[in-house]
Amino acid sequence: MVGLGRMGGNMAERLRRNGHEVATYDPGVGGSAATLAELVGQLGEAPRSVWLMVPAGAITEAAFQELLGLLAPGDVVVDGGNANFRDSQRRGAEAAAQGIGFVDAGTSGGVWGLDNGYCLMVGGSDASVAVVEPAFRSLAPEDGYAHVGPVGAGHFAKMIHNGIEYGLMQAFAEGFEILKESEFDYDLTELSGIWRNGSVVRSWLLDLAHQAFQQEGGDLARIKGYVEDSGEGCWTIHEAMVENVPAPVITAALFARFTSRQDESFAAKVNAALRNQFGGHAVKTD
Repeated sequence: MVGLGRMGGNMAERLRRNGHEVATYDPGVGGSAATLAELVGQLGEAPRSVWLMVPAGAITEAAFQELLGLLAPGDVVVDGGNANFRDSQRRGAEAAAQGIGFVDAGTSGGVWGLDNGYCLMVGGSDASVAVVEPAFRSLAPEDGYAHVGPVGAGHFAKMIHNGIEYGLMQAFAEGFEILKESEFDYDLTELSGIWRNGSVVRSWLLDLAHQAFQQEGGDLARIKGYVEDSGEGCWTIHEAMVENVPAPVITAALFARFTSRQDESFAAKVNAALRNQFGGHAVKTD
């Protein structure tokens, strides 16, 4: 396991709990291999499996390219991060040219996966997936793992999964704001709590919203409304445009995240200025 952050560390532990022997590499974690070369040396002979659980982009690319120089035919590289599926297809082709397998494992479960298991959407050849499948089955809860297609299919499925997640989260966020600003003095902790029982919107995300209100208070006063994204929403919308598929909810949810990062919107300033120019509407100034 390469990368022992919030996901990788727990995944390594879950594998160990299920009887797997796991070697690890993370420069920031003591007790793991000092280098990728040392890690590969600890794994013995092929077929060896190396699972990348590091941020998508330059870090994943650097680790993948280094591993190509260290591994042998029959070995398998698994990328469990949120890489773009087109990058995964390219990496799969590069690995195949050297006789090395490549599996893209879309992984969902967050910090809860250690105990609850991880949902795994796996792309790759039958042969490569078979090498790692015992680990997939140990990491996933019952019925939480599937080999969904060739290389790229796993990360494509995870991309769409995260796009859907954006829309669901935004719907909950907007609904709770409307409740908070209404004339009624709702207890959002109480309301989110009862919605978890018998309601058609009951879900794990609602469970987490209820937990957040319990921990932070109904006004979430300590939390700033600044929402990052890790790219999958943008990629989802891009693919929707390529396929001519309308995706207004996911698109609006992504743009809402962009809006959350602005201290003040220049577009809103332009709107206010235009209303002043054509209608003489008053503007607020500093």
